[in-house]
Amino acid sequence: MQEIIDHADELADRFEAYEPTPSDKRDPQPLESIRSAAAERAHAESTLAEAIPEAREAGYSWAAIGALLGTSGEAARQRYGPLSQQ
Repeated sequence: MQEIIDHADELADRFEAYEPTPSDKRDPQPLESIRSAAAERAHAESTLAEAIPEAREAGYSWAAIGALLGTSGEAARQRYGPLSQQ
């Protein structure tokens, strides 16, 4: 137990003594780009989740919907069909 306490004290001391250097700094833009892209993807998925049932109600086939999504009709049905909403 004392070894764990000693190690924790050593880590605490190292943390307290740490001084960042200029090389520690990184450009946050790549992470911002990821955050932005993820938000756009979530919005697009939400829009699809609303548009696909409308297309189905209008009589469009899963094959037609899948073609627009760049996939097969069966894959579109599995991903966006009524059973996938549960």
